[in-house]
Amino acid sequence: MNNKLVVLKEYFGHSSFREGQEDIVNCLLSGKDALGIMPTGAGKSICYQVPALIYDGITLVISPLISLMKDQVSSLLQSGIPAAYINSSLTPTQNIKALRNAANGKYKIIYVAPERLTTNEFQNFCRKVSISMVAVDEAHCVSQWGQDFRPSYLKIAEFIDLLPTRPIVGAFTATATKEVRNDIIKLLKLDNPFVATTGFDRPNLFFSVIKPNNKKIKLIELIRERADKSGIVYCSTRKNVEEVCELLNESGFSATRYHAGLSEEERKTNQEDFVYDRKTIMVATNAFGMGIDKSNVAFVIHFNMPKNIEAYYQEAGRAGRDGTQADCILLYSSHDVRTNQFLINNSEPNPELTDKEQELIRQRDFERLKYMTFYCTTDRCLRNFILKYFGDKSSNYCGKCSNCITHFETVDITVDAQKILSCIIKTGQRYGRNMICEILRGSKNERIIDLGLDSQSTYGLLKDYKSDKIYSIIDFLTQSGYIIADGDEYPVLKVTVKSSTVLRSKSRLTMKTVKEQKIQKQPKRKTTADNPVYVPMLEKLKKLRRELAFKEKVPAYVIFSDATLIDMCKKLPTTEEELLNVSGVGNAKLKKYGREFLNIIKQFA
Repeated sequence: MNNKLVVLKEYFGHSSFREGQEDIVNCLLSGKDALGIMPTGAGKSICYQVPALIYDGITLVISPLISLMKDQVSSLLQSGIPAAYINSSLTPTQNIKALRNAANGKYKIIYVAPERLTTNEFQNFCRKVSISMVAVDEAHCVSQWGQDFRPSYLKIAEFIDLLPTRPIVGAFTATATKEVRNDIIKLLKLDNPFVATTGFDRPNLFFSVIKPNNKKIKLIELIRERADKSGIVYCSTRKNVEEVCELLNESGFSATRYHAGLSEEERKTNQEDFVYDRKTIMVATNAFGMGIDKSNVAFVIHFNMPKNIEAYYQEAGRAGRDGTQADCILLYSSHDVRTNQFLINNSEPNPELTDKEQELIRQRDFERLKYMTFYCTTDRCLRNFILKYFGDKSSNYCGKCSNCITHFETVDITVDAQKILSCIIKTGQRYGRNMICEILRGSKNERIIDLGLDSQSTYGLLKDYKSDKIYSIIDFLTQSGYIIADGDEYPVLKVTVKSSTVLRSKSRLTMKTVKEQKIQKQPKRKTTADNPVYVPMLEKLKKLRRELAFKEKVPAYVIFSDATLIDMCKKLPTTEEELLNVSGVGNAKLKKYGREFLNIIKQFA
């Protein structure tokens, strides 16, 4: 069986490739290296799994996480594809058995941890078998400028050089700036690769930034609105994870937690509870999520702002993997900026890097944090901001983010800006955002009085303004280049040359502000009239899926994704031949589960 479309339908249940997939498949099948930069949920794994089934030899998939390997192998086995993984979760006996089976040709695809590549045992195995292709998943991990640098990825090129015959190499990632992309090509020694960038847009995701007075109250409100949905809540610290998880459970939600401070056994149990739908909500630090292929995550809420856009988009992208509508909500406060500055300054040094390289990375981390802060404070289209950051083109209005659906009005802030800039100058350009705000509001706090700042001519000039309004103008002036925040952990505000035009009244400044205090709710989702799905039938299909998943000891989405069940409801197949026309139903799953799902559909059809 060597036809790519036959393989795609036979094993994966799809009649056609998604955007970008076929070009990469054709490239790999022609014997050329490839780099695929595709957003989460775009189907990167299909790009190497289809060629792997067509080639005669073994395909090695280098993957950074055990949980990712287990999920992928479970999905492949369910689709009738012989696959295995080799990592530290196996006992020595299991490892020997897996390598023996692989040597005997039992597996077409083998997932392996990068650390395993350097062992004599694995290298000896690789010299004895035919390896047709090496696929590097989460390839951005090879770059020290990426957000998930892993030194073990630097050994991949050396491992490939040691093989008797150089295999085809494919590298795949969801997020990569131009610099990271160049690093991937160079450090993995890709040979004149075909580079496919399908664009970073995820049209099914709704983006929102909210600046609540009380994050915990707002979080409860947001989750209550999504009570029947599965989601992830990201926090910046372990302490926040503990507090938020406890809050959600006390409020009657089914939540569990994940962070590096828990034992390996508890992390594994909690992750499985979430993946297997025993718990609805996962509260976690950024230690959770890479490679989690849970398709029915309907929302990702960031309780704290992440350190950079790359991390945010990767974490937010864990919502809506099956293409259904999903929400990505960030709860922002200025305190998040200070927390991230502290985390950057106190991060563990990488022993693989020199002091000079370490300092360079630290400075770049602060630069990326600046753009993350701009994202949280911009009045522009949020989707456009993200896509522009990654060098992608998009319109200035998406209609599916909180900024695009919020009513703004343009106001003249020239006089307010002059007061703020003057305050910064007259206090010696040595205070931060909070202090400048307190001076302008005429605060009587002890530090201001002790420093004599209450006698400054700018003291109390904005006494009738709320802090949030002053902060928003300072943020606007910073983004527009009139102010810089100089310093790392405790940045002080300084004016730039550009500010002189405002101070001399030679230019007029306008800024968008929210006209209505309450942000409009997201546009109404497609209704059953737009998407004719009979809910009782869908619920019954989901119930059957849960029962089968429990019996097979796999996550429910490994049986069929929500998108596949919805397609069943739309197409109402009553024969096996018609069921094969449902997206996501291949021959192996048809034989295994077809009759039981058809029995339910027939009851309603």
